[in-house]
Amino acid sequence: MPTTLDEAVAALAAMPTAVPVAGGTDLMAAVNSGQLRPAALVGLGRISEIRGWQYQDGHALLGAGLTHARMGRPDFAALIPALAAAARAAGPPHIRNAGTLGGNIASAAPTGDALPVLAALEATLIIAGPGGARREIPVSHLLAGVEMLRGGELIGYVRVPLLHAPQVFLKATGRTGPGRALASVALVLDPARRGVRCAVGAIAPMPLRPLEAEQWIAGLIDWDNDRALVPEALHAFGEYVAAACIPDPAPEPDGTVVPLPPAVLHLRRTVAALARRALGRALS
Repeated sequence: MPTTLDEAVAALAAMPTAVPVAGGTDLMAAVNSGQLRPAALVGLGRISEIRGWQYQDGHALLGAGLTHARMGRPDFAALIPALAAAARAAGPPHIRNAGTLGGNIASAAPTGDALPVLAALEATLIIAGPGGARREIPVSHLLAGVEMLRGGELIGYVRVPLLHAPQVFLKATGRTGPGRALASVALVLDPARRGVRCAVGAIAPMPLRPLEAEQWIAGLIDWDNDRALVPEALHAFGEYVAAACIPDPAPEPDGTVVPLPPAVLHLRRTVAALARRALGRALS
């Protein structure tokens, strides 16, 4: 049970088979079901330096130990609204009280609610390594497996740009109340760059960015006139995002086009509706 980030890194370096644990909402479920049998656990719950957040050069530096419950509070919501909305949707109170931002990233479960938000915000991870080393990687690189955590490394902080513009997170669960996402959409406006950033979660192993759809809709928004947009463009944007993330199958060699299964078509319609609503709320 280390009390500093560097002590935790040293413990992991000394015990390569040890597994770090914060809230344990994913890890302990795997242990209790017999899917995981760690030789040792390094508890991160006493490391106060990663349980808060601070301002840093136009960014928010978020400790990896921030709980979903803490991120869901009004003061945090005023800072990063989409991440606060995702935190409030993460599950019932006992999950939100225990689960952490860093754990959501490290477990990289496709249904992790914070992941599409961090992808849309183009967040950066600050990784702590042995000997006090620190390195930074885009969160998308870790989620895509382009860069991985090395032995003895931990996610220490998450750097998120403060856009001071509307942000929206929506998800569909297939049930009333908190639940695992069938699909989720995070959408943020970036007025300074006259851009729209969107990420779709839960439908693939990592959040998907429909880059062409982002660029297309950003070009239609009247950034100088209250971000006006014709209603027809909202519907088209939703369809564009859905088709980009869940494309039609390639034609067979004989030219025959096999339709998508009904369940996949329903999922695509769900993504389209979420993207359309997210953009509408962001612009309203």
